[in-house]
Amino acid sequence: MSTRFLRHKFPQTRRWPVWVAAILGVACGCAKPAAKPGGFPAAAVKTVVLQEVNVPNYSEYLSTLKSRLSAAINPQVEGWIIKIDVHSGERVQQGEPLMAIDPRVQEASLNSQVAARNAQAATMANAQAQYERGKKLYEAGIISKQDFDTFKTNYDSALAQTKAMDAQVSQQQEQLHYYTVSAPTEGIVGDVPVHVGDRVTNTTLLTTVDQVGNLQAYINVPVEHSASLRLGEPVDLLDGSGNVIAHSSIFFISPEVDNTTQTVLAKAVIPNGNHSLRTDEQVNARITWRTKKGLEVPVLATQRINGQDFVFLTAQSPKGSVARQQQIQVGDIIGNNYIVLGGLNPGDHVIVGGFQFLADGMPVKESIENSSTAADPH
Repeated sequence: MSTRFLRHKFPQTRRWPVWVAAILGVACGCAKPAAKPGGFPAAAVKTVVLQEVNVPNYSEYLSTLKSRLSAAINPQVEGWIIKIDVHSGERVQQGEPLMAIDPRVQEASLNSQVAARNAQAATMANAQAQYERGKKLYEAGIISKQDFDTFKTNYDSALAQTKAMDAQVSQQQEQLHYYTVSAPTEGIVGDVPVHVGDRVTNTTLLTTVDQVGNLQAYINVPVEHSASLRLGEPVDLLDGSGNVIAHSSIFFISPEVDNTTQTVLAKAVIPNGNHSLRTDEQVNARITWRTKKGLEVPVLATQRINGQDFVFLTAQSPKGSVARQQQIQVGDIIGNNYIVLGGLNPGDHVIVGGFQFLADGMPVKESIENSSTAADPH
């Protein structure tokens, strides 16, 4: 293609397309030379210098929260529930009625006892009158000592029987009180699994009343870890995201192993001043066994490739600082950091910011952060 043709096709008054300029550049041999390898500018990165820190050794177990003062309410009499005065979650005072059991059978029994006691009271009154009259007759010499003793025996027997029936009436009256189920203490009503019309016995759980206050975490520790249990071991309760919601320590270790689960029960008192935790709630409990020296690396500084974890380090080369990709082994997460199990050493400069577009061997210009656990991925 000739230059004359191009001038005719594209007059000088117009701006030539880029591809035309490229063709002319190739034709005249004036194209710019390609960039030389290794000529990339140094990438700005942020690094931290790894230092040994106290790394905790811990285990997590599922725990159940229990009220320190929880009362299970069972009826002391049998019968049909005719009224429920409370609902789950309601706060009650000591002695406040919770529910009522049909008392009609007991009321009938009490009325029968009262009637029998009244009849016996009349019998006793007659025996007492005979005794007093016989005493006067005996003192006057009108009746014999044997006759007087008969009057006295009849009176004593009637008096004893009356006292016995008085006791039976009192017992029946006290029994009648059991048909109204009351709160044994101040607290919060738990689940109410029964309904009006249900027949209940002495073994039926009506509800629970939990006093407001601290809870206890029941932690079942596998028997193989029981040898490490110590009174005073730190315990942290964790929410679903792994955040610590309460701190405590172990105050009780069972001397026996649960034969069914092969676990040892440990207990810790859990503060619950804001009432955010509930009885029978299940949460993760983390027991910290001990601490040891180790390394931690920010989670955001790691990359996972084909199931392996990597970080970028800075290394010195003849041409200055360069990025080096390093495979590492990590353990549990504590806060925002991985526990380093292998691949890194104290003093390593780990790139924590600006590593997204790095490649192994790329020149870098590092800025060292103050903390060995700082991480800024941007």
